[in-house]
Amino acid sequence: VQLQASGGGLVQAGGSLRLSCAASGRIYSSYIMGWFRQSPGKEREFVAAIRWNTGRTFYADSVKGRFTISKSGADTVHLQMSTLKSDDAAVYYCAATTIYSRDPKDYFKWGPGTQVTVSS
Repeated sequence: VQLQASGGGLVQAGGSLRLSCAASGRIYSSYIMGWFRQSPGKEREFVAAIRWNTGRTFYADSVKGRFTISKSGADTVHLQMSTLKSDDAAVYYCAATTIYSRDPKDYFKWGPGTQVTVSS
C-alpha cells in the first residue's frame, strides 16, 4: 500500500485543519494507521493512531482533546486538528503498522509528509 498525506497549509493559532491520508492499495483490517509529525531539529513524534478493524484510537497527550483521528471508506484516514498551537507546526506523516506502537521505527509504510504551519 502506498500512502499520500494531504491537507496541510497555513493556519492561524487557534484555528483548525483537516489532514487526510489516502491509501492507493488496501488497508488491511490488521493495520494500525498512525499520524506522526516532525519539526526542524526534533525527532519524529507520535500524534495519533487508529486500529483499522475496531476503530480504537490512541493519542499523544499533547494533542488529546484537540485532535481527532478517524477513517472513512476503506482507504482513507483523517486527522482533524483544532485549537492549533505554534507547537503543532510540523511536517505531518501518515504511516502503517500491524503492532500498536508510538515508535516510528515500528511503522513499515510511510507516505510523504504534508506541512502544517501555524501563525501566531
